[in-house]
Amino acid sequence: MVVYSQNELVSSTDISKQFGHYLSHVSNGMVEKLAILKNNKIEAVMIPTAIYESLINLLDEKEDIEILKTIEKRLETPKKDYLDGNEVLKELNLSLDD
Repeated sequence: MVVYSQNELVSSTDISKQFGHYLSHVSNGMVEKLAILKNNKIEAVMIPTAIYESLINLLDEKEDIEILKTIEKRLETPKKDYLDGNEVLKELNLSLDD
């Protein structure tokens, strides 16, 4: 769970009135993040672009690792357990001509 300090919490009303002020606080590193509250619940978080891009890159890498693990696991399948593609198509009443 992410913990927010008091200066990292801001109401949506305050954000709408002083967006530039809060944006500069995040952009200049005065705060690491800003949690935007609506009805006293966190609805969104404002973070610097560099952190957002790093998070997206990490998610992409995690997905790549999961794909690699799936491929490696499938490579362990003995050839005798492979399915014949034409038989699978026939069972599903499909053809490559469709």
